[in-house]
Amino acid sequence: MPRWKTVTSVLAGMALTGGLLATASVATGAEETVAVSAEDYSWKNVRIDGGGFVPSIVFNRTEADLAYARTDIGGAYRWNEAGQEWIPLLDSVGWDNWGHSGVASIATDPVDPDRVYAAVGIYTNDWDPNNGAVMRSADRGETWQTTDLPFKLGGNMPGRGMGERLAVDPNDNRVLYLAAPSGNGLWRSNDSGAGWSEVTSFPNPGDYVLNPDDSWGYENDPIGVVWVTFDPATGTPGSPTQTLYAGVADLENNVYRSTDGGESWERVPGQPTGYLPHKGVLDEETGHLYLATSDNPGPYAGGDGEVWRLDTASGEWEDVSPVPAGDDRYFGFSGLTVDRQNPGTLMVTGYSSWWPDTQIFRSTDSGGSWTSAWDMSTYPQLNKRYAMDVSSVPWLTFGQNPQPPEEAPPLGWMTEGLEIDPHNPDRMMYGTGATIYGTTQLTRWDRDETFTVRPMVKGLEETAVNDLASPPSGAPLLSALGDIGGFRHTDLDAVPDLMYQSPFIGSTTSLDFAELRPETVVRVGTHVGDSDAATIGFSTDGGANWFAGNPPDGAHGGTVAAAADGARFVWSPENAAVHHTSGFGNSWTASTGIPQGAAVAADRVDPDLFYAFHEGTLYVSTDGGASFTAGASGGLPEEGNIRLAAAPGERGDLWLAGGTESSAYGLWRSTDAGSTLTAMPGFDAADTIGFGRGAPGSDYHSLYTSAMIDGVRGIYRSDNTGESWVRINDDSRQWAWTGGAIAGDPRVHGRVYVGTNGRGIIVGETAGSEDGGDDNGGGGNGGSDNGGGDNGGSDNGGGDNGGSDNGGGDNGGGDNGGNGEEPPGDADCSVTYRVTNEWHGGFQGDVTVANTGSAALENWELRWSFPQGQQIGQIWNAEYTQAGSSVVITPSSWNHRIAPGASVTFGFIGTWSGSNTAPESFSVDNSTCLTG
Repeated sequence: MPRWKTVTSVLAGMALTGGLLATASVATGAEETVAVSAEDYSWKNVRIDGGGFVPSIVFNRTEADLAYARTDIGGAYRWNEAGQEWIPLLDSVGWDNWGHSGVASIATDPVDPDRVYAAVGIYTNDWDPNNGAVMRSADRGETWQTTDLPFKLGGNMPGRGMGERLAVDPNDNRVLYLAAPSGNGLWRSNDSGAGWSEVTSFPNPGDYVLNPDDSWGYENDPIGVVWVTFDPATGTPGSPTQTLYAGVADLENNVYRSTDGGESWERVPGQPTGYLPHKGVLDEETGHLYLATSDNPGPYAGGDGEVWRLDTASGEWEDVSPVPAGDDRYFGFSGLTVDRQNPGTLMVTGYSSWWPDTQIFRSTDSGGSWTSAWDMSTYPQLNKRYAMDVSSVPWLTFGQNPQPPEEAPPLGWMTEGLEIDPHNPDRMMYGTGATIYGTTQLTRWDRDETFTVRPMVKGLEETAVNDLASPPSGAPLLSALGDIGGFRHTDLDAVPDLMYQSPFIGSTTSLDFAELRPETVVRVGTHVGDSDAATIGFSTDGGANWFAGNPPDGAHGGTVAAAADGARFVWSPENAAVHHTSGFGNSWTASTGIPQGAAVAADRVDPDLFYAFHEGTLYVSTDGGASFTAGASGGLPEEGNIRLAAAPGERGDLWLAGGTESSAYGLWRSTDAGSTLTAMPGFDAADTIGFGRGAPGSDYHSLYTSAMIDGVRGIYRSDNTGESWVRINDDSRQWAWTGGAIAGDPRVHGRVYVGTNGRGIIVGETAGSEDGGDDNGGGGNGGSDNGGGDNGGSDNGGGDNGGSDNGGGDNGGGDNGGNGEEPPGDADCSVTYRVTNEWHGGFQGDVTVANTGSAALENWELRWSFPQGQQIGQIWNAEYTQAGSSVVITPSSWNHRIAPGASVTFGFIGTWSGSNTAPESFSVDNSTCLTG
């Protein structure tokens, strides 16, 4: 489904000036300085692999293994054969031209393979304030030059799977054509894409409109001219091709031809009518022009269509549809491609066949006869020519186990772009609504042998990010994504096994964890399509497992907040009043004193304290969200997206980012629980705010924001409570729009997670990042059974038995628990003590107790002494008493037993003054433990 950007008022008119801010030296309060700049940062994606619609893949006709893919909102990519992965090419697109991340068409130059072109623009309506453009590169997309057009292009509009709209003359590569939408006709460049002018002789700009009565402005724009195809035999190298064809979104006049190099055009006689020409491809060896049509521009819908063949020598048209007209043809056709090594071999897709699966057809006799990827000779079993292997991207099953004949994963859906490699008949790739699939065994089809279809999507990240959270323990990242829900990311470099389930919510709009019990997580969202599943889910093991809440009055979407102790929740749905609940959402009560549509957030220390913001006024609740009263107002944003976030560690420490140019726009902070909000100086605009582990010696969190400072848009970091900021990205890494979500990592100083609208989750960190915890989710927060459960890695503790990739191993630490050393002969325990977050006067820690002996530890008792008089204030997954510096920890009822080789993890909040050195020794049941 399309992802809707609801922030155009925020984006309109923003100007990005080139260059970087000077590197800043930041005082940390401990007579240290931290120098950081964009050059210090490395950036990559948190791996998901895919996640959005890929309308087409385009192979270069001259050079083997050179291919490009375009996405509807997430830019363009080049195939890297050596790494079997895709390389992003449009990360340099900046905030002011965010629409250039939507690629309406892409063309690779058959004469000079170093040249590539992209027609960019995301919407043809006023959601995108800018016109479209043609970007051109002479180094395969490493760098670009841009020519703005006098009209818009629609990379995310209806009909975006049709095409290609952009084409390079195979004889004279100075000549390019662009098939334009919105009644703008056909355009031509004679100077390799630098300048463009309309082909005024082209007779038909296309009058088809999907829904003329659409008041929303998405379906009432003419689809326009949709593709251009050359006949190379009618030109010579260096001179323009004389015969070319163009497809038009017109039910009665859809194919035009020029025989004089585009100077004049005529409707091709005898052409089929009643359908839209999704694809037009010429098999140059046989002289056949093939046409794949549908009754809808797609990429979702289509109830009928045909495939036609034109003999360009005789002018004879013939219907060669793989499925005759009738009840069995309930879809339109697209995905048209020909085998350049084997004339007469072609393929098409039934792109709009949703049940039981998409369909792919293949012919080796110029469409005279066809075979299908599957058929259903005995209901409900499918007879398939292929086998699906999604082990590299296992979430593509969507956690489904449908009844036959449906299968998980399906062969695909929205399969508009399918291409046979012109240099390798065995390789075929096709895009779906979630990924790129492909095979390197295609010709097995013709021998009635099974071929394997696998994801070929590594490196292509196309999720739209709505929210991010990085808890102080457990998995390092939780994501809220459009269309595919979101993930618990236990390893940033590995594809997650499965998105959130029970319930599956198509688009998660907001999530939060309880700061003092971070294993408690809540998420809300909206469904993509019809679903009876709940629109709110809860987890008590850090997002590993979920259960559904009961939404109030059919509520969905909006923002949600978890109380610091996880005992209460406040939800502001997009379609209902703000509500609050105790427990896990079985019963909700409308909150008073707060308008519908407010953004909500929870204080990270006081469980009774919640905040909300709406149209210029901050609201505060001191009774767990039951009632709100107005707090700070005046000089605050009255419109635009708002990000409201409280900082861990100190009650009443609240930050607000957002606004629009027509109202207030920037970053504000409150240190008095919302009574006042003070603008942070120097901001032209700010859209997000996140907190990460503070710099060494710092007494506060590192701050991160997507903002404009001194006229420069970027991702910024502050290590001195916002007194100064440094841009940490550069002009080559801008990722279009980054105003949805940002989160610092509380365990790794310098690490930041940036949400994009179509380029997935970007993670940045410095080479010198200080790891204050476990990168990969080990340790956890207790969880279930004996202290680990799903949040720690197993039923007995964390990792396999209490550890992780960075802190455990098989038995809780190294190989034998603790720090990887052999414990002394009389030690039956290992203790790992970690500070996971620290701020001025306070800190958060977790402790893992591992049983390294041969007998179970029953009703265990852990003791230590703080060296600087630190004091515990709150604890979870255990009980405590403290007298002076001496601490005694006893288990909760459910983790009182630690089996041999198992472990238990608990967490706490403490205070400190002067310094915060870790305890030197620990004992369990009066036996000294190995420390890790």
